[in-house]
Amino acid sequence: MKQIKIFDTTLRDGSQGAGIAFSVEDKLKIASALDTFGISFIEGGWPGANPKDEEFFKLAKNKFKNSKLVAFSSTRKPNTKIQDDNQIKKLIASGTKVATIFGKSWDLHVQVALKTTLKENLKMIFDTISYLKSKKFEIIYDAEHFFDGYIHNKIYTLQTIKSAIDAGADYVCLCETNGGVLPSYIEKIVTETIKEFSNVKFGIHAHNDCDCAVANSIIAVLSGCQLVQGTINGIGERCGNANLCSIIPSLQLKGKYHCVPVKNLKKLTNLSKYVDEIANLTPIDSMPYVGRNAFAHKAGVHVSAIKKDSNTYEHINPKHVGNKRNILVSDLSGKSNIVSKADELAMDLEKEEDLKGIINIIKERENNGYQYENADGSFYILTKKLEKTYKNFFILKNYRVSVEKNKDGDFISQATVKLDVNGKEEYTVAEGGGPVDALDKCLRKALIKFYPEIQSVILTDFKVRVINSNANTAAKVRVLIESKDKKSSWGTIGVSDNIIDACWQALSDSIEYKLLKK
Repeated sequence: MKQIKIFDTTLRDGSQGAGIAFSVEDKLKIASALDTFGISFIEGGWPGANPKDEEFFKLAKNKFKNSKLVAFSSTRKPNTKIQDDNQIKKLIASGTKVATIFGKSWDLHVQVALKTTLKENLKMIFDTISYLKSKKFEIIYDAEHFFDGYIHNKIYTLQTIKSAIDAGADYVCLCETNGGVLPSYIEKIVTETIKEFSNVKFGIHAHNDCDCAVANSIIAVLSGCQLVQGTINGIGERCGNANLCSIIPSLQLKGKYHCVPVKNLKKLTNLSKYVDEIANLTPIDSMPYVGRNAFAHKAGVHVSAIKKDSNTYEHINPKHVGNKRNILVSDLSGKSNIVSKADELAMDLEKEEDLKGIINIIKERENNGYQYENADGSFYILTKKLEKTYKNFFILKNYRVSVEKNKDGDFISQATVKLDVNGKEEYTVAEGGGPVDALDKCLRKALIKFYPEIQSVILTDFKVRVINSNANTAAKVRVLIESKDKKSSWGTIGVSDNIIDACWQALSDSIEYKLLKK
């Protein structure tokens, strides 16, 4: 297997994505996870650009077992002695021994953005790299806007590459900075460039503005590149960077390249979720390899085939990347869906009449607005009721929710709940940040002394969707709640023309599922 170096720039280029703001602690956590996963290079940031990056390099220095920590900077400023450039001084002071230096490859950028001459730009590249090589740095040169430069002025763009190589660059990373070049151009240009310079290792850095960053990165490797830059989950400026969560398994499982230790590939899905959690991003369910729906099957014909041979509708075994198969239950379900979902939930469904009954009621309920694709908890409860193996842990007598606005403009939500719990009447009152929060606290307050195990249940997501919007304010709403405890997570659903009632259904199902599973 040919070795491909993976260069992660989540902490630098990825942090430029809209809505992303890593703290120093966030960056240290992500860097530690990347090191454990076996990433070759971790680009930590730009020393001197801000106090946060300077603090990160102080704390991260000499911390990693598997990865090399990389500092990022630009070539020296025009008409400035390299020894006098403050950015270069800061980079040296960062304490790293690997540096990424970016320089201009496109004559348009040299003349318009840098406002200097083409000759001075070549000197800037050479001076910066040769100076850092004299300081014993390993240098990855990022040839910014390389592909656009090559298309518009091939001769000058190749001169910039030669300047970097003559100065001693260890890698030359060809950057598709605007993200608008198609794979056929990448293949042609990379092949021609590597043929032109055989004495250096090349890499690829692709952006995703035309949704080709992963394809462009893979085709660049197939064309001879030995290093791939990207970010976890493809986060980054504009439409994002090349997604390492797709590139790594594609190269390693399909291309027979070695990117990370084989045993670590099974940690990929968890790494994806971990970075999303720290970045406070909602995971994209449809993301290849690591998304919740990457191996989801809904049509009955597909599920039936999957049960016979998973190769019929799955391009790899989900376990190879730490993911799992997800059988969806809906009005398109056949017996195979129901049986597979029951097996997943450790339920034993053998009677033909039970299967037919479950399929019929699911189709009827979905016609009324329910959707069980992401509501395993409610599906479990529904099935138990149809099988007559359901146990009532509590019975609702009534609830009331009120919302008040005080003189200061603050909202106060209060809920009251009356339950029958094992023949005992429980009446509780609670306040919350909103009506749903108040109702949730009230329900838990009533049940906690009977079922202390519900204390471990945490609500992690809450979604509301209007089903029949043409009914205006009388429309039905669907509420989906995601819950988890220390071992697992589950979804529950509620549907009503009253949003509070839909919330109650989903909340109570969440608690009942926990108790039924126990």
